[in-house]
Amino acid sequence: MDGTKRSSIKTGIKVAIVLKNDQRTGKLTEGIVKDILTNSPSHPHGIKVRLQSGEVGRVKSVL
Repeated sequence: MDGTKRSSIKTGIKVAIVLKNDQRTGKLTEGIVKDILTNSPSHPHGIKVRLQSGEVGRVKSVL
C-alpha cells in the first residue's frame, strides 16, 4: 500500500518513511506510527507521521 491516503494509515502499524533530510536521496526509514500529523484525507507526497522513535517524515509505503 502507498502512503498517500490517510485512511490506510493507523497508529501502531509499521511503515517506511522518508525523512526531510533524506528527501533528495530517497532513503527510507522504517518504524511504528505513533502520531498522524497530516489532517487532510490524502497528500500527493505521503501522509506525514511521527514514529515511536520520534522521527518525522512522509509515508512512502505501509509494511
